[in-house]
Amino acid sequence: MLAEALAALAAAGGGAVVQAAGTDAWHEVRARVAELVTRGDAERGRAELERLDGTARALEPGTDTAPDREALRQEGAWQERFTALLESLDGEDRERAVQGLRTLADFVAGATGDTALDTGNAVARDGASAVTGVQRSGGGPAARAVRTGDAEATGTGSTAVSGVVNR
Repeated sequence: MLAEALAALAAAGGGAVVQAAGTDAWHEVRARVAELVTRGDAERGRAELERLDGTARALEPGTDTAPDREALRQEGAWQERFTALLESLDGEDRERAVQGLRTLADFVAGATGDTALDTGNAVARDGASAVTGVQRSGGGPAARAVRTGDAEATGTGSTAVSGVVNR
């Protein structure tokens, strides 16, 4: 597999860990990541579970004055772990790890839905509409918005939303 594809997959895995932290999917993601990284080694598994719990604690609301920076830091740390894992394996073991990361990313995307974080302000004037956050139509998993900005709509027919819009 090309190095670029492995790097992208490791990045997706890091993003999945961060996206799942603090959600209902976390316990499942936590178990999957520990199994993936340790390949069944119970002692190493406990250490990975502790590392994952540290990630979840670091991403809890109110624990950092710059949550987006912490999320990027955690995402990068997990990307590095997944990269090291993929580089350490070859043949069937690497292919199993690749499939495990793909499955993890797909699971998180399906389980957690869209997330908007630290969005900024939505301002609409003169009949326009503005959304900062998540705008979607149809069903799917719940979307969430965390620390959104203000919404201001002035003028007839104007709409502004800072958060989640389901149409």
